[in-house]
Amino acid sequence: MNVTLADPAGAPAPLGPYSQVAHVQLADGGALLYVSGQIADGEDITAQSQGIFDALAALLAAYGGTLDDIINIRTFMTDLDDLPGYAAVRRARLTGTPPTSTTVEVPRLFRAEALIEVEVVAAVRSAAGRLPG
Repeated sequence: MNVTLADPAGAPAPLGPYSQVAHVQLADGGALLYVSGQIADGEDITAQSQGIFDALAALLAAYGGTLDDIINIRTFMTDLDDLPGYAAVRRARLTGTPPTSTTVEVPRLFRAEALIEVEVVAAVRSAAGRLPG
């Protein structure tokens, strides 16, 4: 198994000292992508959620993947009363079979203005599973 940790070119830069994607090359030529939690600027949950899905799309695209390749999504929210706004954006952006999912309320995230953080695992097909570059 070959694992590469990276911050792919063309994707949003990480906000701290961490790798944004763990690329796990599979024997069949496909890959699993473990994407670090993403936050985004915005005044409300809808704007932040849209920014997060834009960032996730860019990170996955760097490996030939799309949001349709997401197989697991973990969502951390500072207020579950905001769930309807997030859910509307999520439904609009994840249009295929819904991935496995966990959503939890947390007292705070690493940036005070962040209302939500989302991390995903994606399975990209063999033609798309190659490292960027």
